[in-house]
Amino acid sequence: MDEAEAAMRQEIIDACRAMDRRGINQGTSGNIGVRWGHGLLVTPSGLAYDAMVPEDIIFLDMNGTPAGPHKPSSEWRFHRDILRDRRDIGAVVHAHPPFCTAIAITGADIPAVHYMIAATGGPTVRCAPYATFGTEALSKNALRALEGRLCCLLANHGSIACGPSLAKALWLATELETLARQYFLSRQFGQPVILSDDEIARVSEKFKNYGPKL
Repeated sequence: MDEAEAAMRQEIIDACRAMDRRGINQGTSGNIGVRWGHGLLVTPSGLAYDAMVPEDIIFLDMNGTPAGPHKPSSEWRFHRDILRDRRDIGAVVHAHPPFCTAIAITGADIPAVHYMIAATGGPTVRCAPYATFGTEALSKNALRALEGRLCCLLANHGSIACGPSLAKALWLATELETLARQYFLSRQFGQPVILSDDEIARVSEKFKNYGPKL
């Protein structure tokens, strides 16, 4: 393992721990995959983040063959499939944030209740239909929900956020949970006002030159 790979493995561990600190994940339920060489680096199954060291991160080739001391995350398949099919994506963050998951339990999409939804790639965050965790069916559902998007919900399960880098994917995972919380809370006061697709398109254009490049 060279220095660059060791640093990326540590970055994955740091991001996992950050998910817990930010309240977007609980225990070992979330997982992260990052494009690396001819495959990806993915978190192991069931290992506590605080106990994780760089050698615990699993390398997975695009055929799904793992290399490492543990089993890869049970959700390795959608990490692999997203990174295989979407060359614009370099990292995938999956978590079970409370508000995203609450909305996903209803099977609903998140509409454009706030202009920050533009950061997720479009005027909605789609909710992928339910399928058992770790299955090919779930991966296919997630890929469809992510068409033209960087984020989606998974029905009765959680969320996925993607980005060109791990830093951007983690940032989006946090923004997505904020958006879900805003949507949830706004529903307590009545019917939210939904921004138009044209407005979200305008915001998307403004975002191209806004803020740091993560």
